[in-house]
Amino acid sequence: MRSLVVLTGAAIGTFLVAPVLPASAGPALRQPSVSAVASTPDIPLKIRSTASATGTRIGAVDNGGPLALDCQVTGQPVEGTVRTTNRWDRLVSGGYVSDAYVARPAEPPACGAAPAPAAAPVPPAAFIAGGVGHARRAQATYGVPASVSLGQAILESGWGSSELARVEHNLFGIKCFGWAGPIATGCARYKTSECEGARCYPTAATFRSYRSESDSYDDHGRFLRVNERYAGSFGATGDPDEFARRIAKAGYATDPRYADKVITLMKRYNLYQYDL
Repeated sequence: MRSLVVLTGAAIGTFLVAPVLPASAGPALRQPSVSAVASTPDIPLKIRSTASATGTRIGAVDNGGPLALDCQVTGQPVEGTVRTTNRWDRLVSGGYVSDAYVARPAEPPACGAAPAPAAAPVPPAAFIAGGVGHARRAQATYGVPASVSLGQAILESGWGSSELARVEHNLFGIKCFGWAGPIATGCARYKTSECEGARCYPTAATFRSYRSESDSYDDHGRFLRVNERYAGSFGATGDPDEFARRIAKAGYATDPRYADKVITLMKRYNLYQYDL
């Protein structure tokens, strides 16, 4: 069951927005998707670093002050003065405000809805080298074998080439379940595919967004560790192949050949050498 946050005066805060610099002080910001105003009970609305009331405060805007909205993500549910919602608005200037306290003429588009520019493929050796440190740190913290993390990252992101990986830094296809959790910055909707037995079909879902690939590896480790359905997998941390089979059986992916695909990558690129 999702928790609902009711932001009191203390939660919204008394943190005033920094003065606006003249245009000559830096590059011009892109045009907002929607121009709106803060609607709070006569106190400033906090701007957060993530789509959550627990995100770091990076600024604020006074009640009735202007808000230049870029797009929306799914985040922590909030009961506000305008509406009760789990939607958070990303500002053109950076940061997030709960849409529960935003008076706007229209709903901003979902973040990540625009196609990402094409990117040159990352060579396998470079992709693996870039992920080893992150995978090992996640293994030390959460217990997931680094070889499994690397194999899943390769498979889920297509060697970092997927739009989800390039735009949202999400290498593992982790979806949002009501809100983004403590590591991700929010959620974005993308096309995907699901399988029922041997039949696969196109669909769409909301996926977690991250500041960096490092955060994606950390959230992957945490996701497996804190979800009870994967608890049995951690009895096989010394056997990466079996660990991959157990998380697949527990429902990490609907592809019936998911574990085989991850294990094939682990063997082909000798990812076991990176396990702690």
